[in-house]
Amino acid sequence: TLASGSWDQTIKLWDTSSGRLQRTLTGHAQRVRAVAFSPDGRTLASGSADKTIKLWDTSSGRLQRTLTGHAGIVRAVAFSPDGRTLASASRDQTIKLWDTSSGRLQRTLTGHAKSVLAVAFSPDGRTLASGSGDKTIKLWDVSSGRLQRTLTGHADIVRAVAFSPDGRTLASGSFDNTIKLWQ
Repeated sequence: TLASGSWDQTIKLWDTSSGRLQRTLTGHAQRVRAVAFSPDGRTLASGSADKTIKLWDTSSGRLQRTLTGHAGIVRAVAFSPDGRTLASASRDQTIKLWDTSSGRLQRTLTGHAKSVLAVAFSPDGRTLASGSGDKTIKLWDVSSGRLQRTLTGHADIVRAVAFSPDGRTLASGSFDNTIKLWQ
């Protein structure tokens, strides 16, 4: 299954083998900016310009819960490898970590000087990487919420971050037309 979020305020689930639409999820009040499946594929998270994150049951299409707390557009969402934590990144310059079973906010990470556009968990779930309009990547300790390190070198907005499967390399993509690999 492939999920797509749209400016028409919907999320569509597609069958990748046939290309057919499986279902359309509705409930956001503004455009959908981010989608992510939980590791087991049972839950889909969506982030929107309406400043909310919604968790959906992928088998039924039912809304499980709505997470609120951001003061700006939600630009990215990512599940931890165990599926117990969801990270959300926002134009409000924060990252929020949510307990997926209760929907409770665990902590808010602050430190970026502009909108946060990307988040990714390391394969072991201990580190969260964030990319921002401030041209930096920040690495956070998930259990404590402490900033571990700030990576600089991009000349423009950092729009994407991804860890290698072994967790030893982080890739970052930027509007400066480069992809950087970090140890």
